[in-house]
Amino acid sequence: MNFKNKVVVITGGAGGIGSSIVKKFTEQEARVVFLDIDHEKAEELKTSLENKVHYIHCDLRKEDDIKNAVENIVNNEETIDILINNAAMGWSGDIYSRSIEEWDEAISVNLRAPYILSKYCAPYLTKGRKLTGENIEELKINSYFADDQGVIINIASTRALMSEPDSEPYSAAKGGLLALTHSLAVSLGPWVRVNAVSPGWIDVSRHKMGIPEKLSINDQLQHPAGRVGIPEDISEMCLYLASDKASFITGANFVIDGGMTVKMIYE
Repeated sequence: MNFKNKVVVITGGAGGIGSSIVKKFTEQEARVVFLDIDHEKAEELKTSLENKVHYIHCDLRKEDDIKNAVENIVNNEETIDILINNAAMGWSGDIYSRSIEEWDEAISVNLRAPYILSKYCAPYLTKGRKLTGENIEELKINSYFADDQGVIINIASTRALMSEPDSEPYSAAKGGLLALTHSLAVSLGPWVRVNAVSPGWIDVSRHKMGIPEKLSINDQLQHPAGRVGIPEDISEMCLYLASDKASFITGANFVIDGGMTVKMIYE
């Protein structure tokens, strides 16, 4: 896998999973730009990586912020090769107490923003190409172009497939993100591959609190894989999906949950 000088844009890069993705691509010598609304954590991450990454403050609820961020990236990096829509927000409260404004905000961050980012990044991910009748013959001759494909990876959730009580906004948005994934894969192919990764229980407590969460043996063993997930489980999959080793994979969703969604529970 060669990511040297590839321009990688990651949303929510200062978070638990996001920071792991940022670090993985930085280790591969990619040109990483991450967006986040948490300025303090973003600057801490940037400093920890010896300023090898670029950070743009961005409120993903605002289209103008997204548009300006993409323009900023292209002005500095000239193009975009990989987009990872990782940023997400969860909400508490039941259906009786939750406001419509909270619902709208969940959809805005978790679904609307990935669509807007994909829209503004698409001309660069495709390198300006569109599939038309005129270039069909060229494609037949040059059918293998893995090195020149753009990549979008959407970080969804197992909550798109199964639910806990009072998770309607988050689950609905993540379910929509899976549908957006296969729709974009068809619309932007063959120039861009679009896939989703759906994490299960990922322990990000070390990132949030500075110390690992005290997980019980039952927490670990209720997973068929024998443990709770860690951010690196997700970032490693992102590396693979962004690489030319995954050149025949698009429109797919990869569940990374230690087997929890396939387990029948009667307790």
